Amino acid sequence: MKAFFLIAFLCGMVGLGAPALAEHPQSSSEVKYIPDITFTLRTDIADGKLVYVSEAGPTKGQINPDLSVPEGAVVQINVVNGDGAIHDLAVPGFHAKSDEISGKGSATAIVFKANESGTFEYLCTLPGHKAAGMFGKLIVGDPQAQAEAQERDLSKDPHEVGDPVGKRGPKNVTVDLETTEVVGRLADGSSYKFWTFNNTVPGPMIRVRVGDTVTVNMKNADESAHIHSVDFHAVTGPGGGAAVTQAAPGQIKSFSFKALNPGLYVYHCATPMVAQHITNGMYGMILVEPEGGLSEVDREFYVMQGELYTAQRHGSSGLQEFSLNKMLDERPKHMMFNGAMDALTATHQMEAETGDNVRIFFGVGGPNLVSSFHVIGEIFDKVYDQASLTSPPLTDVQTTLVPPGGATMVEFVTDYPGKYILVDHALSRAEKGLVGILTVNGEADTDIFESAEGVDENSGH
Repeated sequence: MKAFFLIAFLCGMVGLGAPALAEHPQSSSEVKYIPDITFTLRTDIADGKLVYVSEAGPTKGQINPDLSVPEGAVVQINVVNGDGAIHDLAVPGFHAKSDEISGKGSATAIVFKANESGTFEYLCTLPGHKAAGMFGKLIVGDPQAQAEAQERDLSKDPHEVGDPVGKRGPKNVTVDLETTEVVGRLADGSSYKFWTFNNTVPGPMIRVRVGDTVTVNMKNADESAHIHSVDFHAVTGPGGGAAVTQAAPGQIKSFSFKALNPGLYVYHCATPMVAQHITNGMYGMILVEPEGGLSEVDREFYVMQGELYTAQRHGSSGLQEFSLNKMLDERPKHMMFNGAMDALTATHQMEAETGDNVRIFFGVGGPNLVSSFHVIGEIFDKVYDQASLTSPPLTDVQTTLVPPGGATMVEFVTDYPGKYILVDHALSRAEKGLVGILTVNGEADTDIFESAEGVDENSGH
């Protein structure tokens, strides 16, 4: 009886048939016509702006009200045309979009399942209407829990480089990875829903030896909304492992491979759309050390470059949302080392002493942009170009190119104290967050550098 009256009400609204179900890859089969929660909005003009006005409930009379719903709820939003212009309503985050309505008093509706927590936008998609004021927030889940989640730090500590293999022989090694979808901190006041390996961006640095037999166990977390996989560039086999690790939420997939070639290799998710999985944070590196291991150094750091394509511009606060169009156009709004825009300037402190031999394992997750890796104020004594560990290194290099999905290993001696800034020498990217700092402590050698001028700590930054 309840369903009968609901359908009769909907069909009786002017211009409104049964509301179309939103298409959502993970939930469309679960969506029911009977909503758990219903909102009614009226289009109107207020203070010279186009707006939505709440028609009922605790938000009645509010302009562009915040619509709060529990995670997993089936949501219906009715829209009544109150001004006679052409309008619609969409919630892009849940692939929900209504028909257009034009006559005053006409109405339409959308129904979708809010199966992902976070803050999403609802808006009128007619050209210029959002800019004129027709947009608001749909808040899914507990706002307090979301606020706490937005402060969660997912950035990778550059000191976590794994244990050197030393002189040991080949052995069996097990690598456990879990793919997760977690809201984490991007910068102060802003966050992003990252997709990760083991809850960090980048994922863990894996360190093995040539000749090792490596077993990879990859679990896709129960809470995930998407299929995930892993492709190791160090693997000789179908899809680098991706062809056998396409895991639905809750599944575990495994494979073994022999590490045939020494080198520093990228790994990443390879589930379509592959570029989206990578930009969201699903990349990392595996080091396959040569027989006898690498030479000893004083400091080692793990650094990876990534890029985010968001609907919001750089510097926006709140939860940043993925933009497919910007990714396809290769126009990132945010760039970072190790998963956050201040991961290597504030969150994690990279330090060395004068005279230290420093090694940086550097890779580019991408998915699109080539990096011109440079440390301001230093010269690379050795660059293992393209991360080839069996070729003679380049020497005395200022800047080295690293392609997306590629890596390099650089080494240099820290001869003089100060703050040395890691950048991509396409320097406008520093304005989007792509900066790191290596602090070198110790006594100054005036034979190397001397000046009566004070040091400007922000120079070059």
